Amino acid sequence: MIPMVDLKTQYHQLKGEIDKAVLDALESTQFILGPNVTNLEKELAEYLGSPFAISCASGTDALYLAVLAAGVKPGDEVITTPFTFIATAEAICYAGATPIFVDVDPRTFNIVPELIEKAITPLTKAVIPVHLFGQPSDMTAIREICDRHKLMLIEDCAQSFGSGLGKDKTGSIGDFGCFSFFPSKNLGGYGDGGLVSCKTADNADIVKMLRNHGSKVRYHHDVIGLNSRLDDLQAAILRVKLRYIDRFNQERRRVAHRYSEGMKDLVTVPFEDQKGNHIYHQYTVLTNRRDEIMAKLSEKQIACAIYYPIPLHRQNVFAKQCSNVSLPVAEMIAETCLSLPIYPEMSNDQVDQVIDTVREALAG
Repeated sequence: MIPMVDLKTQYHQLKGEIDKAVLDALESTQFILGPNVTNLEKELAEYLGSPFAISCASGTDALYLAVLAAGVKPGDEVITTPFTFIATAEAICYAGATPIFVDVDPRTFNIVPELIEKAITPLTKAVIPVHLFGQPSDMTAIREICDRHKLMLIEDCAQSFGSGLGKDKTGSIGDFGCFSFFPSKNLGGYGDGGLVSCKTADNADIVKMLRNHGSKVRYHHDVIGLNSRLDDLQAAILRVKLRYIDRFNQERRRVAHRYSEGMKDLVTVPFEDQKGNHIYHQYTVLTNRRDEIMAKLSEKQIACAIYYPIPLHRQNVFAKQCSNVSLPVAEMIAETCLSLPIYPEMSNDQVDQVIDTVREALAG
């Protein structure tokens, strides 16, 4: 069996450090906004090159907190991609605003800057690009558009921890960056967790207040907030894994490049935009023979997955709003995409086994 991700192997590689960190956190009994949370936020801000980093309970909450802190209100519009997990759009809807979906690039699967500009109306308040599968969006162009139109820029970095554009890490370019520490992420905890990065002290203060019941001082509440605090046990685990993130990401790139070299004549392999550093949260190919490949992989007990089979503008929840919306690139990708196993601990022999199985599936 080759799984999509092997969390057990990674745990056993770091077992001594992680177990000690967890036991120390248990011994401290400071479980809510404890010292590991404080230190993790400092370490993450330094790693990302962001002035402020505020942890929270999940990646979805990170997006929602950023949307609220950006001043998005009922009646506003927020432009985003249809080819992403629904949390990106959910956060917009939680605030009472409307997600406006525009199409994506057929090579990077990321939102197209020119289409963002065409979608701007007097109701547009913000833009949320997603650095999908670990490949950074064209943030230079998107930042310029947002600055020119005075729009808030919120990066969805749930799949891109450690990737960047030149010296700038994703999450440090927009007004806000939103990260997920879901266990399967490049930097994953052992439960849910999230982070909001931001540039200004005012925005950081708003996010901190919102994540803690709208309170700056205990039992004094200025706004309606959330209970969205990262627990100290997760922070302890993440502090250990943060020390290895660059190595993990480099190993993912090793796997991805071996895949691409072995399958470039079989499927459309991922495109690497040389403007940024792709860190391969997922390794996703395009093929018109997806069902045949999936069947053969299943036969050989090799995992695979479709991220994402239905673009957001075709989801039932947006059916009425998007009844006349056609986004052909996102629809094409959803019909032909297939994600293969990828994780830092994956051996070259395992990669070759997947390649051989794909080749066998397409030989018939």
